[in-house]
Amino acid sequence: MTETLVPFTPAGNRRASKRKPLVPRGAPLYALIDSWQMSLEAAAKSPKTIRSYIDTAKMFRTWLDLNGCPTDAEGVEAAHVRRFLAAERERTSAASAAVHYRNLRVWFNWLIEEGERTWESPVKKGDAPKVPKKVRTYLTDLQLAALLAACKGNGFEDRRDTAIIRIFMDNGVRVSGLADMRTADLDLPGKRIRIRLKGGDELWLPIGAKARSAIDRYLRIRAAHPKADSPWLWLGIQGRGTHHLTHWGVRAMLGRRGQEAGLEEVHPHRFRGTAAHNLLAAGASDGDVQHILGWKTRDMVQHYTEDLAAERARETHARLSPGDRI
Repeated sequence: MTETLVPFTPAGNRRASKRKPLVPRGAPLYALIDSWQMSLEAAAKSPKTIRSYIDTAKMFRTWLDLNGCPTDAEGVEAAHVRRFLAAERERTSAASAAVHYRNLRVWFNWLIEEGERTWESPVKKGDAPKVPKKVRTYLTDLQLAALLAACKGNGFEDRRDTAIIRIFMDNGVRVSGLADMRTADLDLPGKRIRIRLKGGDELWLPIGAKARSAIDRYLRIRAAHPKADSPWLWLGIQGRGTHHLTHWGVRAMLGRRGQEAGLEEVHPHRFRGTAAHNLLAAGASDGDVQHILGWKTRDMVQHYTEDLAAERARETHARLSPGDRI
């Protein structure tokens, strides 16, 4: 019977009471990964999120095995998690280790909820890797104008790419939401588009008059496309997947158009912070920006726009200077 129990500190040790209690050895972690994945899919988590979670779980399980650590749900301790995160920080970066930290925290909370682990989580709040803050880069008005100029023309790609960039400029839509739009997700009279958020929630995002006109120009030339009957809004022009321009296709298009405009690192996420900053600079409230960009909390507004907060403050002062009124 003793072979099924985890070794424990003798009662004579005064610190024994602070250690974990005597518990049966838990189920092997590798046997629980598939169950966790099914639970994540049932919760309608996005494929990208699920892949990140599962990759971390597999990586951690492998690391435990290679380093002679317990590989069951009950045996993992905080020290094992700390060593794993330190190794990942050394191997890759603090940012990568931070992702693994968040994923492991979710995994072990799930194990506890499912009864697969009967004591506290080994992923401690104080062990979160410290990620150095980097300056966020935004797209200036001149850069945005250069991107639009690179798409100038009446061809299919020109009209499609202009419409996509106009939407990004207006509301900083997530690339996955934009790429998965269908023709039925357009409400041009109401100047809005419907996107699907992470988890399957739907949201109507506003667009401006120029974005609406750009979409209309695209729809007219789209009607002559060989795959015009595709339900997907954005179509490709080469390869086997011309019936649907995926988020990878959108990313590639932005990179190509960025090069044509003489810009570096043009990717979907840069539009998100840029749109938020421009909305705030134009007088939108934090709540407005939160809803327009589809964030669940206002904390994300500050996260994406704090780097240019001083610039917005200077512009506001120039417009409302108390001294200038006298």
